[in-house]
Parts: sequence; structure tokens; C-alpha cells
Amino acid sequence: MDYQHIGILVLWTFLFGYVILGAIDFGAGFFILYAKLTSQENELKDVISRYLNPVWEVTNVFLVFFFVGIVGFFPDTAYYFGSTLLLPVSIALILLTIRGSFYAFETYGKDSKLAWVALYGISGLLIPAAFSTVLTISEGGFITKTAQGVELKWFELLMSPFAWSVVFLCIISVLYISSAFLTVYAHKAKDRPAYKILRTWFLIWALPMLVICQFTFLSLRQQNREHFDVATGQYWWLFGLSILFFLIAFALYYFEKNLELGLIMVILQFATAFYGYGISKLPYILYPYVNMDKAVVNETMAFALVVVFILGLLLLLPSLYLLLRLFVFDTEYVKGKKK
Repeated sequence: MDYQHIGILVLWTFLFGYVILGAIDFGAGFFILYAKLTSQENELKDVISRYLNPVWEVTNVFLVFFFVGIVGFFPDTAYYFGSTLLLPVSIALILLTIRGSFYAFETYGKDSKLAWVALYGISGLLIPAAFSTVLTISEGGFITKTAQGVELKWFELLMSPFAWSVVFLCIISVLYISSAFLTVYAHKAKDRPAYKILRTWFLIWALPMLVICQFTFLSLRQQNREHFDVATGQYWWLFGLSILFFLIAFALYYFEKNLELGLIMVILQFATAFYGYGISKLPYILYPYVNMDKAVVNETMAFALVVVFILGLLLLLPSLYLLLRLFVFDTEYVKGKKK
């Protein structure tokens, strides 16, 4: 395996880590807003806050590693994506800033105001929607090269069924993953009221999750037939495993059996689909302009970046494990007996 393939595998792993942790974080904000609007703060807020307090600052580290790495390994991505995604990515970064600020106001302020909670919860759904434009544009058909540079076809993007399916997939995935994790967290905390509410939300979002995945897959055929043919022809088994893991997870949550295994099935469901999507997309990072085999940096720099990012991953994963082990899943902390 050459350096660019090792590099993209490591970067894709960073992105997957952000997808899972970010989804839990963003979805938690929505559920805090839901609790505020339905006067169920006593049931939900404590268990969600116990998860967010030690973890929310760590989530964005995965995203930073991914963006720095993708530009470092494949400099052409900065030219194409930097020119076309300035607006949506800027919006996402502004929303991240707003969300972090209002999380601090809402959590550490003397009083919790509805406006703060609303901005915190709604921005958590808009951030993944804004970032989803990166994946959408990478499928091709939305960028043109002119004498003046690279231009984004805004009208085609806004009218694209594939683009909107990816937006809704991101939003539904956030609520689905977050409710799956928080259900298990509430169960471990023996917080029955929160557990019942969050489990219900997971079961509610399961069917829309399956439907939007199928719609996104079918709309990909219209947007990028080459990618669709490779995905269905060579890597169908990964997507088949994803559906199998989904069915197992749903059954475990529905019958309330071994919820920890159910959460693992949810993560595997997304892992198989996520890596299947990524592998089937290669060698293109941005179709048809950025080919990873042609756009990679020189061999010396590629080797150095591979070493640095593998070391970063090896440092980050144990750190995250210790954080979860010592704080988030500590028996006394989960039950609210230790701050």
C-alpha cells in the first residue's frame, strides 16, 4: 500500500471519529432543546450534561486533523474546495463558534434561557448540514473551471436531489446516533425517565434512517454513475453488512436486550457504510479534478505526513478511551454522584 492510500485511510478514520462523536454532541443539543420545549428538563438535562461536560471540547480535534491532513497530502484540494466552499464552510465554522459560546452560557450561566438553548440545539443540526456540501460537491457536476478560476454552480447544487438527500442524511444520522448512545448512557445511569424518552427517539428515527440512506444511494446513481457502479458492483457486501447491523441494532433496542451491543452495532452500521462509500470513491477526492494518485505531495513529504498522522491517531485514540473510561463511563459519575 503506497503513502497516499495509507494517508487517506488514516484521514478517513479521523473523519469517521468526528462523525460519531460529533453526531452524539450535536444530537445532544437537540435533545436539550426538546427537553426545554416540552418541560422535561428534569428527565433529560442532567444525564446529557454529564456526557457533554468532559467530551465536547475534544470532538473538534478529529475535524482539525482531517482538514489539515487532506490539504497536506493533497494540496490541490485547497485550490478547488477553498474556492468553492468558502461560504458553506465559513457558515459551519461560525455556527461552531456560536454553538460553543451558547453552550458555555447555557451550562455555566446562572439561568438557562430558551434563546440560548435554541441556538445551541438548532446550530447542532445546521453544522453537519453545512459540512455535507463538501461530500456533495466531491461527487462532481457542481464545479466548473473557467479562465477566472473555479466556480460553484449554486443553482444546480440547490436543485440537486442528491445534495438535499445528503443534507437530510446528515441531520437524521445525528439524531439517530445520538439517541442510540444517550439511550445506553441513560441506561447505565439507571435514569429510567431519560432512558424511555431517548429510546423512543431512537426507534422513531430508525425507519427514516433506512429510507434516507436508500434515497441517497439511488440519487448517487444520477449524480455520479461511475461511483454508484463501483459501490454496487465491488463493495455491495459492505453496504449489505451495514443493513444487517442496522437490523440487529434495531432489534436489540426494541426488545431492550444488551443495549451496549446494540450501540456497537450502530457504530458498525455506520463504519461499514462510511468506509464502503470512501473506498468505492477512490481514486477521486473531487471528481474529476482531484485524483489522489496524481495530486499527492512528493514522496518525502507524504512519508513524513503519514508518520505524523499515524502517531497523532495513536495518541488521540488512547486519550479518548481514557477520557471515556475515567470520566464519562465512571460508575459514580454516570449516576451523578461525582462531579
